[in-house]
Amino acid sequence: MVDRDTWLRERNALLAREKAHTREGDAIAAARRRLPMTGIDPVKLVGEHGPISLLDVFDGQDQLVVYKHMWHLGKPFEEQCEGCTLSIWNFHEASYLAARGIRFAVFSEGPYEEIAPFREFMGYTHPWYSTHGIDDPAVAGGGDIACYLRRDDRIFLTYETTGRGVEAIMGSLKLLDMTAYGRQEVWEDSPDGWPQDPTSWWRRDGRPVAQWSRPGATPVRPPEQHHCH
Repeated sequence: MVDRDTWLRERNALLAREKAHTREGDAIAAARRRLPMTGIDPVKLVGEHGPISLLDVFDGQDQLVVYKHMWHLGKPFEEQCEGCTLSIWNFHEASYLAARGIRFAVFSEGPYEEIAPFREFMGYTHPWYSTHGIDDPAVAGGGDIACYLRRDDRIFLTYETTGRGVEAIMGSLKLLDMTAYGRQEVWEDSPDGWPQDPTSWWRRDGRPVAQWSRPGATPVRPPEQHHCH
């Protein structure tokens, strides 16, 4: 513990590093905007009203941002991916993307007849589409964020995250990073004696944490282990 003047000196020293990090992030974003893009063959997904072309998912907009939601085929709601739950639960509404001409949607690996009741249970309002049976990795897959650009009737993949890049949508983790104890995970470099949990806190009592806020959520048996992001 120190006096406020000492604290301000230490805090301002860290601020210089934070600003350098922000500027580097801006430079990376500029490089991201200059990445080459790759064309996507026409594909059909399945949405609330049946089969739909990828072009129509844009709903007339020029850009589309997609979260690719993993799906454990045939498993109950409580056994679905806790990482994907954390991601989408942290991003309920996309008005500010729409204000810049961007459509937001969720693509899920599961058949629509499985993901539709899950979407309803969770109370998600984003449009969801099934990529079940699609092999093109530019559209299919799970646990990533993908960005697309439409030029007339042609569609291009411009960017896709890998690894921890998906944390861009996980606002809760960024806030935790600002706190004294951080995320309280064992991999973090924290002072000796700081609380750290060796198990995933994204799941509690058999369910992804956010599911306990949903009407009708009941205790469940421990889920099977899946590989979730």
